[in-house]
Amino acid sequence: MIVTRATHRLEANGQVLGRLATQIANLLRGKLKVGFNTYQDLGDIVVVVDPAKIVVTGKKLTDKMYYRHSTYPGALKERTLAEMLDKQPEKVITQAVKNMMPKNRLSQHWLKRLKFEYTDAKN
Repeated sequence: MIVTRATHRLEANGQVLGRLATQIANLLRGKLKVGFNTYQDLGDIVVVVDPAKIVVTGKKLTDKMYYRHSTYPGALKERTLAEMLDKQPEKVITQAVKNMMPKNRLSQHWLKRLKFEYTDAKN
C-alpha cells in the first residue's frame, strides 16, 4: 500500500496549546483519512509555524511544571511553562502531542513527522 503524505502548515500564533496539540495528533496519525486503521501509519507531515507564540489559559504559565531527572540522587530539575516557552518552545508542543497519542510502537514514527518553523529572525 502506497501512502501519500500531505504537508500541513499550522500557525501557532494565538492558538491554545491543548487544542493545537489535538489537531496535530489527529493529522500525524491520519485519523481524518478515509482508510484509517489503528495499526497502520497513514499520517501526514505537520509543520508548526512560530511555536513560541502559543497561548495557555489560566495560571498555567507559572503553575505548570516540567520535570527531568538524570537518575543521580538530588538531580531533579524543574522548569515552569514560561521558562520552557522561552528556551524550548518545540519541546512544549512535542510533549503535549506525545501525551495525546497512544503508547505504542508507531508513536515514535508519527512524532518524527512533526516539524517546526520560525518566521522571525530571532530563532
